[in-house]
Amino acid sequence: MSTDDLPLHTHKHSLRIPFNRLFALIYWCAILALLYHHTHSLLHSTTLTSFFITLTLLISDSILAFLNIATQAFRMNPLYRKEYPENLKRVLRKSDLPALDVFICTADPYKEPPMNVVNTALSVMAYDYPTEKVSVYVSDDGGSALTLFAFMEAAKFARHWLPFCRENNILERCPEAFFETDHSSFSEAENIKKMYQGMKVRVDNVIERGKVDSEYITGERESQVFSKWSDGFIRQDHPTIIQVLSDNNKERDITGNAMPNLIYVSREKNRISEHNFKAGALNVLIRVSATMTNAPIVLTLDCDMYSNDPQTLYRVLCYLSDPELRSKLGYVQFPQRFRRINKNDIYACELKRMFVINAEGMDGVLGPDYFGTGCFFNRRVFFGGPSQMLSPEILELAPDNVVDKPIQSTKVLELAHRVAACNYERNTNWGRKIGVRYGSLVEDFFTGYQMQCEGWRSIFCNPARPAFYGDAPINLVDVLNQTKRWTIGNLEVAFSRYSPVTFGVRAMGILMGLSYAHYSFWPIWSIPITVYAFLPQLAILNGITIFPKVSETWFLLYVFLFLGAYTQDFIDFVVEGGTFPRWWNDQRMWMVRALSSLLFGSSGGRRNLLGAQAPPGPYVRPPLFGSIEYLLKSLRISTHVFNVTSKVLDEDQSIRYEQGTIEFGVPSPMFVPLTMAALLNLAAFTWGHVEAFRGRNDLEGLFLQMFIAGFGIVNCIPIYEAIISRNDKGRIPRKTTLVSLLLAFALYLVAYVTLRN
Repeated sequence: MSTDDLPLHTHKHSLRIPFNRLFALIYWCAILALLYHHTHSLLHSTTLTSFFITLTLLISDSILAFLNIATQAFRMNPLYRKEYPENLKRVLRKSDLPALDVFICTADPYKEPPMNVVNTALSVMAYDYPTEKVSVYVSDDGGSALTLFAFMEAAKFARHWLPFCRENNILERCPEAFFETDHSSFSEAENIKKMYQGMKVRVDNVIERGKVDSEYITGERESQVFSKWSDGFIRQDHPTIIQVLSDNNKERDITGNAMPNLIYVSREKNRISEHNFKAGALNVLIRVSATMTNAPIVLTLDCDMYSNDPQTLYRVLCYLSDPELRSKLGYVQFPQRFRRINKNDIYACELKRMFVINAEGMDGVLGPDYFGTGCFFNRRVFFGGPSQMLSPEILELAPDNVVDKPIQSTKVLELAHRVAACNYERNTNWGRKIGVRYGSLVEDFFTGYQMQCEGWRSIFCNPARPAFYGDAPINLVDVLNQTKRWTIGNLEVAFSRYSPVTFGVRAMGILMGLSYAHYSFWPIWSIPITVYAFLPQLAILNGITIFPKVSETWFLLYVFLFLGAYTQDFIDFVVEGGTFPRWWNDQRMWMVRALSSLLFGSSGGRRNLLGAQAPPGPYVRPPLFGSIEYLLKSLRISTHVFNVTSKVLDEDQSIRYEQGTIEFGVPSPMFVPLTMAALLNLAAFTWGHVEAFRGRNDLEGLFLQMFIAGFGIVNCIPIYEAIISRNDKGRIPRKTTLVSLLLAFALYLVAYVTLRN
C-alpha cells in the first residue's frame, strides 16, 4: 500500500523458493522409494522376526514421510515484510488513530510473579501513542488480592514512569529491562529507580506474607476493595471482581497528561462451572472490554511478554490501514522473542522454526497461526467470518458499538459484571463460533486456525528490533511440561471434526491445511523417534541386521534422506540468524521432547513413579503417556488441567543455565525413557565394536545401525555427564538411573526372546 507515494509496507519472496520446491520434489521421490523398499521387504519376509521389524520400520518411516510433507508446505512460498511507520505518521492525524485494548492474562502469583506482570503492563501503557486511546485489562484467573495490590502500586508508579519515558524518548519501556541497562545519562533515572525499587519491595513483602496487611492499605477505597476477599473466597469459587485502577477521564500523570485506562478483572468462578482456563479468561476480557472501551484493535500478551519497542502499534497500523487488506485482515502476529537465553540455547526455547521460519512460510499463503501472545487483532475477527452477519446474542458487545459512557458509570459496570459471570456463556456460541475457541488446551493455535478457516487472513511482522521479549524456562522439567500441554492440545485438534487434513484443506487449501497438520500431528513424531532410539540398538545386541549393507544401492538412499533433511534444516536455521551450536541443541531437544514430554505427562498424586513428592496445587497430573492421556480424556476417563509454567528463577539453576549445563534435578518419570535410550545406545555401540573386533559381526551390514547408535550417543552426552560426572542438584537422580537401567535390561530380555524366536 502507498499513500501519496509513501509506501506503508512492502514484501519480497525468499530467493530459496525454486530450490525448496525442486528439493521437495526430489526428496518426496526418495521417500516413496524407501516406502516401496519397506513394502517389498515386508511382502517377502521369511520369518516372523523380519516381518515384525520391517513392519515397524514401515510404520515409523510413513509417519516421518507425512510429517516431512507437512513441513515442506512451509518452504513453498516464504515471505519477508517491511513496514514504514514513519510514513504512516505523515498521513494519519492523531484524531484518526484507533484505540487499543490490551489483554494480559495471569493465573498464579507464586508461579507468575506479579512484578513480571506489572512490568508487562507498564511497558504497553508507555507506548508512544496517545494515552487516552490505550486501555490495559489484566485478567487474574487466580483471583488473588496479591496481584490486585501489585497493580494498585503499578498505577501509582505509572504516573511518574510514563512521562519519564516520553520526555526522554526511552526505548526500553519495561522498567526492569531499562534499569538493567546503562541509564546514567538520564538525570531523573535514579529517582525513578528508587520509586520502582520501593514498589518492588512492597509487592514482594505482600507476596511473602501471602496477604495484604493493613499497613499497605492507604485509604477507604482500597479497604473496600480488599474486603471482597472474605474467608469463603477461593480461586475456584468467587464472585466477579472488576476494579478500575486508572481512568483516563480522571487520572493524570505528574505532567498533567491523561493516563491510560488500567482495569483489573477476575471473572466469576464456582466449583461446577466450566473454567476453560486461558481461553475462558480471554473471552471474559473480550466482553468486559466491549462494555467499557470497545477498542477496534486488541493486543493479547502473556504475563511475562513485555513490549520492547514503543513504535510497535504504528507498524501494525501500516497493515490495518491498508484498504486492500483491511476487510479480511484478522490479526498481525509478532514472533516470540526471549531474553536471557544462554549463548547456545541449550533447551531450544528460541523455537526459531515455530516462531519465525514456519510463520514466514505461512505468511506467503494466508498468514501465520496465532501464537497466543504478541498478537494484534481486529476486534471484528472474534465475531465470525469477514462476511458473516453478527449473531443477535452479541449485539450489545458488537465491535462497532460506540461506548459513550464513563467506564466507572453504574450502567457500564453492571453490564461488565454481567458478561463476566460464569453462567453468561451457557447456551450461547461463545467459545464455539465466537470469541477464543474452546476444545483444545492450545486455545491460541485452535483459535487462529478456526479464524483462518472462516476466511480471515493474518500478517507476520518481524522487525529488526524485537517488538516483545519474554522469559524462557531455565530447567528441563518446565520445558517438557510446557511441551506436554502442547502435545495434548494439538492432538485434540488433529483428531477432531476440524482436523487440518480434512476440514482445514477444504477451507484453506492444501498448503495451509498441511501447515496446520504439521502442528496438529507433530506429537506423533515420538513414534519414529522411539523406534529409532531402541530398535536398531536392540538388534545390534542380538546380532541382527535390519538395514542395507554399505555396498548395496539402497544404502545410498538412507544417506541421502538423512543428509538431505539435516542439511536443509540447518540452512533454514542459519539463514534466520542461527548458529551451529544453537541448531545442534535445537535438533537434540526435539529428540528429547519426543522421548519424554510427547510420551510422558507431568508427575502427580502424592508420589510419582520414582517416589518423588509431587508439588501441591491444582495443576498436577498423574504420570501418563501424553498421547494415552489424550485418549483417556476422549473416553471420559481422564481430564486435562492447564499447567502454568513457573516464571520464578532459582539462583543456582540460573548459574548452571548460564554455564550451559542442562538441569535434570527432580526424579521425573519423563527422564526415564531418555536415560534408557542413552544407556542402550552406549551399550549397543560398544557391543557392536567388540563383536566386530572378535570377527563375529559384519560392520558393513551393521554400519547404519552403528551410525544411529553413535548419533544417539553424541546427542546423549549431557545425560552421561548428568549420570557420571556431576554432583550438583541438577544431576540425574540415582533413583532415575537405577530405574532406567533395570527397565533397559528388561527391554533387552524381551527383545532377546522376541527377536531370537
